[in-house]
Amino acid sequence: MICSMETLRHIVLVATDIDGVWTDGSMYYGSSGEEMKRFSTYDGMAVARLREHGLHCAVLTGENSSAVHGRMKKLGIVHYYPGEKEKLLRMRSICKDLRISLDQVAYIGDDLNDLALLQAVGCAAMPHTSPIQNIFTPHYTTRCGGGAGAFREFTDYLLSFRSRG
Repeated sequence: MICSMETLRHIVLVATDIDGVWTDGSMYYGSSGEEMKRFSTYDGMAVARLREHGLHCAVLTGENSSAVHGRMKKLGIVHYYPGEKEKLLRMRSICKDLRISLDQVAYIGDDLNDLALLQAVGCAAMPHTSPIQNIFTPHYTTRCGGGAGAFREFTDYLLSFRSRG
């Protein structure tokens, strides 16, 4: 299943999950109980590249983590929704605010809580490390695993079609 070039050229919003996409899905805790996460700088650069091309970026994550909050703040992510349990409902609201359709959204997620949104958007992606590859085939599967630049790879893929005119 592949997105058409027409669909890819009309993407306005690139949305992403965090755990399992920007991270490898592991959870780390310090001796005082503080949560820590490891992020790839490649994914941060992807946000800058989206801005350069006039695209919106949204982050919808089921976790409400201070580590993720700090990373999103540093990157200046405006559409950041921590603790989101109804990702498709939230995305419909974002689309309404931006006056776009779900067909104009590209989304990368990796697990069951992403499935409804993956099925609804114009272009769906998952890292090759996703545990739900056996129940859903996305338009694009990254070669990079979660936490190893999967969001950047997907972003580069999307942007390559915009530059083709």
